[in-house]
Amino acid sequence: MSGLRADFLWGGAVAANQIEGGWQEDGKGISIADVVTAGSHQVPRRITNGVLPDEYYPSHNAIDFYYRYKEDIRLCAEMGFKCFRTSIAWSRIFPQGDESEPNEAGLQFYDNLFDECLKYNIKPVVTLSHFEMPWHLVVHYGGWRNRKMIDFFIRYAEVVLKRYKHKVKYWMTFNEINNQVNYHHDLMPFSNSGIIYQEHDNREEIMLQAAHYELVASALTVAIAHKINPDLQVGCMIAMCPIYPLTCMPEDMMMSVKAMHQRYWFTDVHVRGRYPQYMLNYFERKKFKLDITLEDKSILQHNCVDYIGLSYYMSFATRFAADNPDMNYDEPGSLVRNPYIASSDWGWQIDAVGLRYALNYFNDRYQLPLFIVENGLGTDDRPENDGTINDDHRIRYLEEHLYQMRLAVTEDGVDLLGYTLWGCIDLISAGTGEMKKRYGLIYVDLDDKGKGSLARMRKKSFHWYKEVIRSNGDNLSPEKRTTPARPKS
Repeated sequence: MSGLRADFLWGGAVAANQIEGGWQEDGKGISIADVVTAGSHQVPRRITNGVLPDEYYPSHNAIDFYYRYKEDIRLCAEMGFKCFRTSIAWSRIFPQGDESEPNEAGLQFYDNLFDECLKYNIKPVVTLSHFEMPWHLVVHYGGWRNRKMIDFFIRYAEVVLKRYKHKVKYWMTFNEINNQVNYHHDLMPFSNSGIIYQEHDNREEIMLQAAHYELVASALTVAIAHKINPDLQVGCMIAMCPIYPLTCMPEDMMMSVKAMHQRYWFTDVHVRGRYPQYMLNYFERKKFKLDITLEDKSILQHNCVDYIGLSYYMSFATRFAADNPDMNYDEPGSLVRNPYIASSDWGWQIDAVGLRYALNYFNDRYQLPLFIVENGLGTDDRPENDGTINDDHRIRYLEEHLYQMRLAVTEDGVDLLGYTLWGCIDLISAGTGEMKKRYGLIYVDLDDKGKGSLARMRKKSFHWYKEVIRSNGDNLSPEKRTTPARPKS
């Protein structure tokens, strides 16, 4: 049984708004992340009307990567990283988002960052839009509910694609574009699309319209990238949370199919260049009048992505409900607890086998290279008295997931480009704004109030991951899990 490809891209992943800080340095404009307050597992983050003086915004300083990137990239190189996934903060390049000329200081920062990566033979993997569009575009244009956003995004994308065409090969357009299916959650449509809903808005229709404009912008980005440098690879980025039927009752199974339709039609458009018929039928049933032109359809059809980037943290489950005979999927209301798997302290269901299933689902459906660009465990890690950080829980989580990933490749034949562990260094949690929800292999001395020395310390998982990369995953051997007892019927 062969192992992972020899050029497998082992690495880590972050996002600019969760690590950089320097929120007004060198001409950077305010981003949507800069107007989101801190929260917790129990207290939702809030979106404020601009930056208010008495609020705490974690992204403003984050972990000070803007000034400490050389130290952090050196630590990544010590682990043996082959790639480093990050995003470009759109508002560093176009502070307002609608300018005609970019901000040179912002462009130079990413030149410096990418050069630092390449110095250690670490390939940058770059997301163009990772929850950090300019706030000005929300205030003056309504975010992605406005078709004008396509032109603003394409101007930005073309500038950075040209600038870094010989430094960055792997690109992704919109991070976790499909998470806005949960349009009831104020933060998700805002983070994805800069959407602030009004009282009488049809949230779902607005979300679908915004997503369509993003999909057109993504396709145009593919076209521009391939014209600039045919070697560039542009992928989509999908939040992969497979949705299982709670039981083998046929109606539960069909509800699962309908749920997967609603979450992953975005991938169909990115990869196949057209809306699946079930979504066109759905638009008609719901009487949605979406602005989808013939030109849009042609753009989508002729500019499909080169690979599928995906995040994987958890699986979901659903069941049929008698009061929903049409099986309309409504997240999170249609989701139920899976009794077979445990959850993290933040309520995320832990399902390593689900990663193998997810990879097979995408591989069977699309036959396109895949790239796991986020996966990890958020926990409240704390240093011991001797300074060590023994995150054995994280090692166990990662080993189980990576073992299932390897099985997907070696036994199931999945074409997998690489794996970038989310939050390779502790960073601000996107969902809660906390620091104590730590994902990193590198500990950062910072608390939920932004207090601390910012010192970097290697966790036990740092040394473990270094050996995984050194062996190209051949040393993965998780303990055999006991098959969980079936719940009583």
